[in-house]
Amino acid sequence: MDRTAQLVTSSTERSIAYDPPGSPPSLHARAARVLEANWTGASTVPSRGLYPHQWSWDSAFIAIGLRHLSPLRAQTELETLLTAQWGDGRIPHIVFNPSVPLDAYFPSPDFWRSSTAGRAAGAPRTVQTSGIVQPPVHALAAWLVHRADPGLSRSRGFLARVYPRLAAWHRYLLHRRDLGGGGLASVVHPWEQGMDNSPAWDLPLSRVTPAPARSFRRADLDHGAAEDRPTDLDYGRYVRLAADYRDAGYADGTGEFAVEDPAFNALLIASEHALARIADELGATGTARHARAERLTQALVERLWDPASGMFLCRDLRGPASAGREAVGHDAVGQASVGHVTAGQAPVGRDAVGQASVGHVTAGQAPVGRDAVGQATVGHVTAGQAPVGHATAGHATAGAATAGDRGPVFPPHRPPARPTAGHEAPAPDLDPAPTPAPAPAPAPGLIPERGVSGLVPLLLPGLPRDIVTALLRTAAGPHFGLGTTTRLLPSYDLLGEAFDAHRYWRGPAWFNTAWLVERGLRTHGERQQADALRESALELAAATDFAEYVDPYTGEGCGATGFSWTAALALDLLHGESAGDTTLPGGMSATHGTTIANSTNRTNSTTVTADMGFKGGNRR
Repeated sequence: MDRTAQLVTSSTERSIAYDPPGSPPSLHARAARVLEANWTGASTVPSRGLYPHQWSWDSAFIAIGLRHLSPLRAQTELETLLTAQWGDGRIPHIVFNPSVPLDAYFPSPDFWRSSTAGRAAGAPRTVQTSGIVQPPVHALAAWLVHRADPGLSRSRGFLARVYPRLAAWHRYLLHRRDLGGGGLASVVHPWEQGMDNSPAWDLPLSRVTPAPARSFRRADLDHGAAEDRPTDLDYGRYVRLAADYRDAGYADGTGEFAVEDPAFNALLIASEHALARIADELGATGTARHARAERLTQALVERLWDPASGMFLCRDLRGPASAGREAVGHDAVGQASVGHVTAGQAPVGRDAVGQASVGHVTAGQAPVGRDAVGQATVGHVTAGQAPVGHATAGHATAGAATAGDRGPVFPPHRPPARPTAGHEAPAPDLDPAPTPAPAPAPAPGLIPERGVSGLVPLLLPGLPRDIVTALLRTAAGPHFGLGTTTRLLPSYDLLGEAFDAHRYWRGPAWFNTAWLVERGLRTHGERQQADALRESALELAAATDFAEYVDPYTGEGCGATGFSWTAALALDLLHGESAGDTTLPGGMSATHGTTIANSTNRTNSTTVTADMGFKGGNRR
């Protein structure tokens, strides 16, 4: 019997819209077929050619979309990844498929040598993995997958089995990766943050001696244009960092690269809220985890918020500004206790109008707390230090819309030509945004590069309103052009010297960051902007055959097509209010508004159930 006509009565499967002969396939059906094509039997590859193994945060995003087709398959996706977890709690960024030839992807298993080099860290003996990690989206994904079919989840004991592993994963990040001593997790390689080639890494990478070009072969260039990929110099530094980490037995805190990233930590906070929900579901209490997530939100603001930039920035822990810093200790329950701040560096506060004000912390200063109405309050400060205010934060850039009036939302498309070198302004047929006046330098230790990572904390419901307002202005302003000059949020500052509309993470727009920012906009009541971003993401996913990423100005597809997380997150956006769970952990809204006309075309399609027995062998 043809797979698409086979009836399955199990409640674990979802119906898929298959279209009558001669009718155009719906976006829903097309996305489902991408996930079918990339299924291996136990997990989903991001792309058959370029990425032939299982990637950590890809699988989390894939499970979020796959839950609408098959909750069982979505649970399996996460379970497969978690079987490769290391003894110290880390979830590796790649789980290798042993049937894939070694030369199909680099770095390959023989480079990482996880089972031998990672023995002290508890690497599994029977599965080959990388030794680094990726952003912690997993607990958030597990909670959403559970909510897609709670009956199935409970009958299989899904949450009971994954909760201890997810808790160990968070412990690893909160303890072994708190390299800056301020409570935030650090990444020790650009690949860990997920936005591999961001200009934010250029400064810390400049201190790394690259591996000789002859010591490795770049398999990625077999599948993508060299001008769209990282340079050989950058790749040599990536290889050097990874090799040094491996040769140190994957011990944390010893390498030349250590950065606190806002998106990585925002996803950790969102997943900590999700773990609290999971604990409640299992009959325990999530109160302590919710409280920890709130403390992490405070630490994120204290360490990475830059009022002058109007967004969060990365903190370089190995740069000159961090020299002489003493690490903050941890108390008996693992929470950060205040020690000494960076030598010569005063924490940045916010005065009554939200501008940067420098105070001097006394020994034992209490972290920022919350008063009865959720506003930030300051603990012990020295005389003259201004308390944290909640007026509009940051400097509004010239041309940026004010709160409540952020300009047109995706006007009729007039795609500009690809910008010329330097990318200093939009195409001439659009009204160019004025170049903002030079802003004050960020606080010592912060990397002065604006990337989409600094907008992802919009996910968090506990952000002070002045910070939310500043982030919205920045997103809509000339640096990112949301709703004015760009089709999707660029991965990097449109006005930055390193901007390139096509080069990997140095300007192109990605669908996973669009999904995260869409959730953040909806979290803070920005429904009109969220709806517009959702519509644009779905339109471009369909037009580009689910491209890996797109030119932010024109929407031209780049990288691989049939990319799994693009298809999966398009499915999640399509389902919208039918997802069955209107509240995400920590108060995030899962409502996506009304569906786009003709996006699923259900009135012109035949809906049948599928066995979801996707093609491909089981790599286990």
